[in-house]
Amino acid sequence: MQRRTFLTLSGISVAGVCSGWTEEGWGFSGETLTETSRQIPIVRQADVVVCGGGPAGVAAALSAARQGKRTVLLESAGCLGGIWTTGALCLLLDYHNKTGIMREIVERLEQLQAKRGDCYDIESMKYLLDTLCAEAGVEVQLYTQVVSVVKDAENRVRAVITESKSGREAVCGKVFIDCTGDGDIGALAGCGFDFGHPEDGRFMPMSLMALLTGLNHEEMKPFYDYKNLLAEMERAGIQPSYRRPSLWFLNEQVWGLMATHQHQLRGTDARDLTTATIRARAELHEMVTKLRNSGGVWKNLRLVSTAGKIGVREGRRIHGEYTVTEKDLREGQKHDDAACRVTYNIDIHVSRPITSGTSAHLQKVPPYDIPIRALIAKDVKGLMMAGRCVSGDFHAHASYRVTGNAVGMGEAVGNYAANQMIHD
Repeated sequence: MQRRTFLTLSGISVAGVCSGWTEEGWGFSGETLTETSRQIPIVRQADVVVCGGGPAGVAAALSAARQGKRTVLLESAGCLGGIWTTGALCLLLDYHNKTGIMREIVERLEQLQAKRGDCYDIESMKYLLDTLCAEAGVEVQLYTQVVSVVKDAENRVRAVITESKSGREAVCGKVFIDCTGDGDIGALAGCGFDFGHPEDGRFMPMSLMALLTGLNHEEMKPFYDYKNLLAEMERAGIQPSYRRPSLWFLNEQVWGLMATHQHQLRGTDARDLTTATIRARAELHEMVTKLRNSGGVWKNLRLVSTAGKIGVREGRRIHGEYTVTEKDLREGQKHDDAACRVTYNIDIHVSRPITSGTSAHLQKVPPYDIPIRALIAKDVKGLMMAGRCVSGDFHAHASYRVTGNAVGMGEAVGNYAANQMIHD
């Protein structure tokens, strides 16, 4: 019989309004519900625990596991890939100059005949990421949300607490890597972070992807130019919330569409995420209906699906040992401890609804490095980051946030965790 280890926590408070009833084991005070201590089973003890299974998280887990470290990868969705899969982005960004795991993913997609230009087949990506993790021996657990972080007296992260169909459980580790995109683990650990523009707090909108069918590739070629697509939408009586709508050819049956913006709703708030997703889905249904009713090349248009999760551009930027700045970008800063070379422009999506002009502003910058120091949490020990939640300012984040860089950062941080930080 397997022996179970337990971690005891006490004094857990959750927001809520409860009155008129009592229950043994719970305490009430105003608008706070206090849970008394209980034992939480420790279900895994690993060398490296990666939280978030998107592009950064998969790369971090692969690189750590390939160094022979016991690696656990926790993901809240039902598949790996994050914005690549659950988010249905279907487009690779800033990946051409990348080597290592990013190049490996591209080559494996090509072997599966699942890549066309910069686009890829979403289901093939899911299968590929599962396969890569299985080959490396990564212990993947899906449908699992990290809800708390446990630190020791020396301010070192020792465990994360998860919630899932299996209940509340603990996963212990030597090093933890926050690949949640929104810096959830850093925030739970008490790290300082920045969010939005430092002067006025503005932040970039979210977008919900859609998959379409019923179109003809030859007839669609003019509309791969966003200006033509926007004009066609306006002809059909559509004013898309994203004024730079993008249509991508995935295969002879399926197209990807990005045409929505949800403004001033935070990706770190469940209520805002809900509002943004419902609004964007309604907009996409209306958009497809009006295009189909306009006839011509759109007469057979159908909406196959909307993404299982809305795409979030901006979340917390966890304070690290180094902060990547706009000045670094303008100067093409290089670092001896470079984790990733970025070749993407500053891409800022406007923070408010507009009815004319463009919804995104591109500012060209030379290639620059992200140092490993920007991936090491400043305020706690034993925690690293990869992806868009790393340490940077508003403008720098608008450049390095895309998926090719997330993979590069993830690979670097996994290697560093396995070979150096695990011994610190």
